[in-house]
Amino acid sequence: MNTTQTHRTYAERAGALVARVDRDDWGSVRPSLYETARVTSAAPWLPGESRRLAHLLAEQAPDGSWGEGPEPYRLLPTLSAVEAALAVLLRGTASAQDGARLAAAADRGLAALRALPTDCSWPDTAAAEILVPGLVAGINEHLERAAAAGLPRLGPWHAGPRLAVPHGYHEAAPAYVARKYASAGRLPVKFHHTFEGVAGYLPQDLIPEIPEAAGLLGSSPAATAAVAAVAPAAVPRAIADLEAVAQRYDGLFPEAAPILVFERLWVATALARAGLPAAAVETVRSWVDRIYDPAGVRGAPGLMVDADDTAMAVLVASLVGRPYDPAPLELFHNGGHYDCYVGEDTGSVTANAHALQALDGHLRLRPDAGPGHRPRIHQLSEWLVDVQQPEGHWHDKWHASPYYATERCVTALARHGGDRAGAAVDAAATWTLNTQREDGSWGIWGGTAEETAYAVQILLCASARSRRPRHDQALDRAALFLESTAAPGHRHPALWHDKTLYAPGAMIEAEVLAARELLRARHDSADRRATAAGHAPGAHLQGARP
Repeated sequence: MNTTQTHRTYAERAGALVARVDRDDWGSVRPSLYETARVTSAAPWLPGESRRLAHLLAEQAPDGSWGEGPEPYRLLPTLSAVEAALAVLLRGTASAQDGARLAAAADRGLAALRALPTDCSWPDTAAAEILVPGLVAGINEHLERAAAAGLPRLGPWHAGPRLAVPHGYHEAAPAYVARKYASAGRLPVKFHHTFEGVAGYLPQDLIPEIPEAAGLLGSSPAATAAVAAVAPAAVPRAIADLEAVAQRYDGLFPEAAPILVFERLWVATALARAGLPAAAVETVRSWVDRIYDPAGVRGAPGLMVDADDTAMAVLVASLVGRPYDPAPLELFHNGGHYDCYVGEDTGSVTANAHALQALDGHLRLRPDAGPGHRPRIHQLSEWLVDVQQPEGHWHDKWHASPYYATERCVTALARHGGDRAGAAVDAAATWTLNTQREDGSWGIWGGTAEETAYAVQILLCASARSRRPRHDQALDRAALFLESTAAPGHRHPALWHDKTLYAPGAMIEAEVLAARELLRARHDSADRRATAAGHAPGAHLQGARP
């Protein structure tokens, strides 16, 4: 295929992706086992329960657990599914056949929970410190009920010892949080997205209302169902909002809905690396015109404003010629770097990498802003270098994989020169080279197209500083791997952190599409150099392992 046709194919695919995202009022994520189980438990009045029960039964793993990812990530989905199965069984609304299957599933799920290691390192997912002990308490309350003794396969659990709160979590945490904010007289907005974790512990006057305009409380189906469970007057509103989400997700529920701000900003940024197609530029401009807010950008309706989405809005705006002021970021600056939220407990390196890129992007459009931006750019660059791991990579709380955080930091630092930043980029590239898998991929738990796309970006950034043969060989192998995953309908593993793992499909598709286009452009450039030197096109690929 000639270069023009290949480029046109990328432009068409990227343009089609932007158009598809623009048409979707909710966002491209798979249903969440955790969230679907929470709605099933809390909302018996919501139509479609049989569909949700079928999903829960179908998604149980052979070992009795639920969820995606390795064992530590399966704790919360398994707790959620077991609690939901027990709640439905004790309501007595399931058919005899479904009841028998639910009892068997709950029995196997309880055994899986009992078998969890006691010294496990649990992931830093949203509000796990209150969600885990709250669900353990809910399961134990169900098992203590006299009716549980008569349930098939669950009588021994009723008579036996109760489920223990896993090591590292504290039984009293949900009640403690509720008492803390009850004494303050208000529940902060940051708890709305995970309201189900404290719903049963709060006084009635602290229960938030489901927002009329924004839809779901904290953009969470589980939180919305939890409000209606403790405030019956909210049921009609909850039914309307939850049914709208269920219609989009085939009767089930994602971890957050909608995800339009996050999805659109991240898709645009990814595609811009390989060149936004001309047909998509006006659409992206319309996105940032709607998303940017001088008071700060929130990831979804009902959430707090945050530095990550604010920075990305400024960055994307600069990429399409909109010099929106990065001043809202100052709300989150703590003196040394940016907190993701006001009052945040744990920081985010990727939010700071995005802020660094946003300041740089704005400076390219408004050079007169240099005196204000350059000191902050230098400060952020130094901070990112300081928190780099000794092996050369970075970790972040929003993603399970270090390849995401490392790519974000390398992309930000590669533009700012300086000996320390340059050395950090080189160290990240060396770590990336040393962790490539035999099939040409990268991945924390196994090779994935998403993580390989991030690794490609890391090496391309490093190659722009100093081209090395090892970079070329690794990129050639990566190109072959990404081609092997290019079939329509490829299922990307869930690697992103919310309450549990999730996979933002359109964003991942954009990352992989951009990486493949950059590799294609690099291949064409190598062919041109080879032809000029009198070699056969494609000679640089000889010896690359599939």
